[in-house]
Amino acid sequence: MTTTVILLCLLASVLELDVTYAFQTLLSRPIIAGPLFGLCIGDMMAGVQVGIFAELLFIDISPLGGIVPPSGVVASAIPLILYSLGVDLYFGFFFGVLMALLYSLFDTLLRKTRFKWLVFLEAKIGKKPTDLWRIVGVSLLLSFLMTFIFISVASWVCAQTAFWLFPYLSSKVHFAFQMAYMAVPWIGLATLLSTFRLKTR
Repeated sequence: MTTTVILLCLLASVLELDVTYAFQTLLSRPIIAGPLFGLCIGDMMAGVQVGIFAELLFIDISPLGGIVPPSGVVASAIPLILYSLGVDLYFGFFFGVLMALLYSLFDTLLRKTRFKWLVFLEAKIGKKPTDLWRIVGVSLLLSFLMTFIFISVASWVCAQTAFWLFPYLSSKVHFAFQMAYMAVPWIGLATLLSTFRLKTR
């Protein structure tokens, strides 16, 4: 992996913590994370475009209750990582959406595994309250590392898949992906407008 890819994976892993585990400053929203990733690769406009598209696609899904939505951070990071490696945005974006959906399953599995440790940790903190911050710190570090591993592996797999597929794709397929990519914000806006209309009734 290049230095830029490693930097993007590290930044995405930190921003993913912002979703629910820590901070919650909204920096993890795709519309903010996308431009930040764009700055890292030296193409701010690509970051803005991907961030807006991902935001519109996932804006109606919130991490409330037991819902683990697709990761807007992953959906923004993967396309820009691939773009920095030479993959067109209109291909990379769909890889990003797929990986965002997979990450929600991955995160659900991590949460279920973590839940089994809660009773043990609660008892440990009850005996020694000063361990609280150390346990919280270790938990955040583990979440960061798991996200970093996921994004790194996902980026590598997507890049290898894209480079393997390219020679077999015709110009019509490229055109179809370009049209599908340009349709994404309109799909997001349509969903958003229908949601607003239902809430005003």
